Amino acid sequence: MTAPDSTSLPPLARPGLDRAAEERLTPGLVEALKSDAATRVLVIAGDSAPLVTPDALLWRAPADVPDGAEWAFLGRHPDGGALLAAVFPTPEDELFSAPAGWAGLRSAGAALSAAEAGAFVEALSLGRWLLDAPFCPACGHRTTLGDAGWSRRCPNCGRQHFPRTDPAVIVAITSAEDPDLLLLGSNALWGADRFSCFAGFVEAGESLEGAVRREVAEEAGVEVGVVTYRGSQAWPYPRSLMVGFLAAALDDAAAEADGEEIAAVRWFTRDEIGRALAGEGDVVLPGRASIAHRLIADWHAEHA
Repeated sequence: MTAPDSTSLPPLARPGLDRAAEERLTPGLVEALKSDAATRVLVIAGDSAPLVTPDALLWRAPADVPDGAEWAFLGRHPDGGALLAAVFPTPEDELFSAPAGWAGLRSAGAALSAAEAGAFVEALSLGRWLLDAPFCPACGHRTTLGDAGWSRRCPNCGRQHFPRTDPAVIVAITSAEDPDLLLLGSNALWGADRFSCFAGFVEAGESLEGAVRREVAEEAGVEVGVVTYRGSQAWPYPRSLMVGFLAAALDDAAAEADGEEIAAVRWFTRDEIGRALAGEGDVVLPGRASIAHRLIADWHAEHA
């Protein structure tokens, strides 16, 4: 599969952060970097990070991070300085004040630079695993961290564990009859005015393309023909890799919501999508940090 060029990638998929993965094997790396005055730390509390401005993260010195964090090595800044994550569960109160407040990845991700968006999604994805998986899934013993926060080893049974990523597909459906129509769905948990692409996890033994065909048939009643890869992005809610596609419906009239996960499906005209992207009209589309927004916006732009 060939990805779109980097200018059309979703905000959380843009290249920009040097992860310096080869350094993770350095013994005592995190503790050494916590003593380095050049090290910068991104603090994560729940799914939020502090902002110095609405479009820039607030990085702290290691000594300024509250106690009780799980630590990990994120990589290197372009100037060579180390970047660490310090991760906390959702606190009852803010850990500390930030000039532009605290924000979640969904709301802030699209406004950040490529490097800072990459750091945020990396820290949140890794941090959720650090907080949620302290015990060995094989024997239940508490594990110890290794590889600068990127692995866990069980001292009881000797197994080594790594952060988990769950692949999921997300797809916008184009019309069999009219190039200016796009099919979207409204989840049963949302308001009736909110529509997005169809999505679901890849099942065991299933290809990405197979998952697209199954999910669209299950949720929207539509069989699809051509399936076109459009890009991917990490989505740490809780640990997904969202792989985006456009798929062409074989029969527009077959579109019907499953009535369980999807409450409604609707064919939108290109003009309707354009107004919704501009924040006009009565339809709410996904936020700009999501690959769903990118799939819809790219479809609209290609023939507008």
